[in-house]
Amino acid sequence: MKKEALLRGLLGVPLGIALGHIISLLASLGLAGGEFSPCVPSLVQAMGSEVAAVALQTGLSGLLGAAFGAGSVVWSLDHWSLVKQTGVYFLIGSLAMLPIAYLAHWMEHSLRGILGYFLIYLAIFAGIWAIQYLTWRRRIGKLNQKLE
Repeated sequence: MKKEALLRGLLGVPLGIALGHIISLLASLGLAGGEFSPCVPSLVQAMGSEVAAVALQTGLSGLLGAAFGAGSVVWSLDHWSLVKQTGVYFLIGSLAMLPIAYLAHWMEHSLRGILGYFLIYLAIFAGIWAIQYLTWRRRIGKLNQKLE
């Protein structure tokens, strides 16, 4: 399982970087008034230059992808309950997402900002989990009908 987690983590790095870039592009399209804004201005200010800020954000996005990729091995542990798999994956994701989001200035650096970001993360996680659950439940139902 360690080998599989390492492999998934390594595959998660470029995926995390790609998703980070796509999110930056979409945010720029919606919020930056026609200008490309690869990262938030407060990160640029904290890092001293846009290049340093983008480099940090790229590394953090890769690290985030690695954490989610490596953590995904919990879904293949059939001897674990769905509740345990979900809880462990949520914990792994939270322990990666919140510090990275803080360091990348994706959240306001205050207790209110941290709690708000966590609630948004929780809502997105729950939404994606519910969609995946319902999708797999429907697929399994179709397979069971074919078997009967």
